[in-house]
Amino acid sequence: MAGDLFQSEPVYQPLAARMRPRNLADYIGQEHLLAPGKPLRDAIERGHLHSMILWGPPGVGKTTLARLFAEQADARFQTISAVLAGVKDIRAAVQVAEQERAARGRKTILFVDEVHRFNKAQQDAFLPYVEDGTLIFIGATTENPSFELNNALLSRCRVYVLRGLEFEHIRQVLHQALEDTDRGLGNDGIRIEEEWLDTLAKAADGDARKALNLLEIASDLAEERDGQKVIDRAVLEEVLAADVRRFDKGGDLFYEQISALHKSVRGSSPDGALYWFARMLDGGCDPLYIARRIVRIASEDIGNADPRALPLALAAWDTQERLGSPEGELAIAQAVVYMASAPKSNAVYNAFNTVMAEVREQPGYEVPVHLRNAPTKLMKSMDYGAEYRYAHHEPGAYAAGECYLPPELADRVYYEPVERGLEQRIREKLAYFRELDAKSPTRRYSQESD
Repeated sequence: MAGDLFQSEPVYQPLAARMRPRNLADYIGQEHLLAPGKPLRDAIERGHLHSMILWGPPGVGKTTLARLFAEQADARFQTISAVLAGVKDIRAAVQVAEQERAARGRKTILFVDEVHRFNKAQQDAFLPYVEDGTLIFIGATTENPSFELNNALLSRCRVYVLRGLEFEHIRQVLHQALEDTDRGLGNDGIRIEEEWLDTLAKAADGDARKALNLLEIASDLAEERDGQKVIDRAVLEEVLAADVRRFDKGGDLFYEQISALHKSVRGSSPDGALYWFARMLDGGCDPLYIARRIVRIASEDIGNADPRALPLALAAWDTQERLGSPEGELAIAQAVVYMASAPKSNAVYNAFNTVMAEVREQPGYEVPVHLRNAPTKLMKSMDYGAEYRYAHHEPGAYAAGECYLPPELADRVYYEPVERGLEQRIREKLAYFRELDAKSPTRRYSQESD
């Protein structure tokens, strides 16, 4: 009996690993790449190897596609993870590939998961071996390769974009797992109504691996009834209690969703803005991050068209910090809807960017003498503040003909209000002041120019 302690047991594999497609017929989704006649499908079926980058969200089949490519081409498949590997691991993989080619004449596919996590030097380490054919390089990434991969590596690879799986795709994946008696749960006697299967499919959010993981957990928690394991509402509520939809702060999806929120507000769509706000919250985004972005929007996209937007945004931020969720989130939602419904103006934003660019590029013009303070006798003797016109002593509290810019910029206009919201009135007022300036018998710098 003692010998039984040392007998090897089957290595456990999660359902998602067991159900990995073994051929293209089993592969679900990505029809835009793998439908009959598509270039990538033809390349896989003919075993025409080439280096590539597979870009797409988690759980859509990037690793599986690389494995199918290797099997179809009878190539050795080797994988490393950029999360854990370094240049030393890359060199070791290259050495094995060189030995394989020399001994058997067999090509090696090196699959690099999360390739965007490699720095430039690590990415460069692949180049000579991709160039001379030692390796067929397949990198998988959830991030935009244009930003995360260097041009030298990109130029040697074709980029294929994989899409999140659709609801029907996920349903197919789940049905496969439930019916497969070899690798799946077909022998486990599981009973689940289509309604609850749909709930699982929706919770997976386009991620097949997540769908299978949720199904496996549900099958473990299912109650035995009449010789069957029943997955019902109670089981799913337990399985999905801590479920968080696909969301990666700092990743592409994060920036795509905050971009969609910002553009919805700018485009005056409260419904769109609320939707993306809810999506980000549902994905686990910190509400304070969104509150900060809303403050930015209040200045950038609304500005003086509705000056009430900025204090409202700050109040929402303050409410979130003071009360937390859900009260704070409701206040942010109120601000989001207000911003989306408010009149829009980027006049202040444009004026600020323009003047900052000019200040950096132009000489540092001196402050005109009439705008300088004269707290000492010496400064007064140098005419500091001389001929300054105190606006409150002028008709209408406006010194017509006065100028507050250096002489070199006397006619420069930065702020141009739009014809919307409060800025319409500001625009009319500034136009009136310019008309007074034009008619004024005394104009600053006019004598100097003469």
